[in-house]
Amino acid sequence: MSDSRTDGFVLTRLFDAPVDLLWRCFTEQEHLAKWSAPRGYTIPSGEGDLRVGGKWRCCMRAPDGTELWLGGTYREIVPEKLLVMTHAWEEGGKPGPETLVTVRLEDLGGGTKVTLEQSGFTSDEARDGHGGGWSECFDRLAEHLAAMQS
Repeated sequence: MSDSRTDGFVLTRLFDAPVDLLWRCFTEQEHLAKWSAPRGYTIPSGEGDLRVGGKWRCCMRAPDGTELWLGGTYREIVPEKLLVMTHAWEEGGKPGPETLVTVRLEDLGGGTKVTLEQSGFTSDEARDGHGGGWSECFDRLAEHLAAMQS
């Protein structure tokens, strides 16, 4: 389910996995590397200091080998419930325009409802590209969770 707004979007997905596992998938590099890029892309490098004010940064490698760097700062952290962070693609080694990513996790007693909102886009094209990218990432997350639980 998705909802487009002028400067952002909201994606909501139900996952058949416990909330603690979803939290780890959003906060631990070993999991992020397996799902947090569109199909065909990889995450060869990533790091994060999971605390309010801590920085995160990763490299997303395109199918043609192009390396795209991105990063941000953690703004709010409530374990297994809320993760808020800035998100910016690097341009010439420096952060470009910044957006805000908010991830809410809701424990459904074995399953988890994930609501991701990203706001602060300066163009419809950027907003729609990120919305599509996150939707594909959520598909990959569901596959990653299924493989871990089989």
